Amino acid sequence: MKKSVAVVVALSIVSIVTIQGLHQLPGLAQQRATMRGTGIEPLSLDDNSGFESILEGRTLAGWDGDPAFWRLQDETIIGESTPENPLKTNTFLIYRGSRPADFELKLEYRINAGNSGVQYRSVELPDAGRWIMKGYQADIDFANQYTGQLYEERGRGFLAMRGQMTHLQTGGKRVIANLRGGDELKAEIKNNDWNHIHIIARGNHVAHIINGHLMAQAVDDDASARMMNGLIGFQIHTGPPMKVEFRRIRLKQF
Repeated sequence: MKKSVAVVVALSIVSIVTIQGLHQLPGLAQQRATMRGTGIEPLSLDDNSGFESILEGRTLAGWDGDPAFWRLQDETIIGESTPENPLKTNTFLIYRGSRPADFELKLEYRINAGNSGVQYRSVELPDAGRWIMKGYQADIDFANQYTGQLYEERGRGFLAMRGQMTHLQTGGKRVIANLRGGDELKAEIKNNDWNHIHIIARGNHVAHIINGHLMAQAVDDDASARMMNGLIGFQIHTGPPMKVEFRRIRLKQF
């Protein structure tokens, strides 16, 4: 057998053995082995290349919200309502450092009750009151009924439920792909513990990823209603007493 032919045969055998053995490799090892042959880097939640922290860590410099409900503790933003200090309307902590258009945002959150969310490409509504926002929201709630979905606060409402990719047009919303079952994705969200959220907004396409799992995405062709840039913020929702925490907040703009 010629040397070149032998090499090809040997490589083919190695490839077959590798492919047949992939199912025996656990989790990340299997993923890395699979990716090695494609040239695609495997998922890494700790990859923050090009991202910059937008939380100074010692103070809330650059952030603006009602100090009766928002504070910084141990480099973590805390939003909290109590029986003695209830909310009368949804309130937001607003990042004043920029109004990003195309960007990626990564952070970790933990919630012990109630409902919250991450606002982006949003505006303020001063006529409705101070620290009130309208715009896209990556929804968060303790029961994980809505966590991961795309909601538009004070706007078009539900835009993509968990497990959906939607196409948004003037006067209409349509599912164009099912990602995974909503309950199946719910199982990937940790209850009363830290979760990693990754929001991507590029052009008229937005996507929500939690703990490395794609939760919802949308193509927004509703030019009369969509926002292509705007403010970032965090929400405390009206209702029973609750506490939500945000940390390791990083932004990458394009």
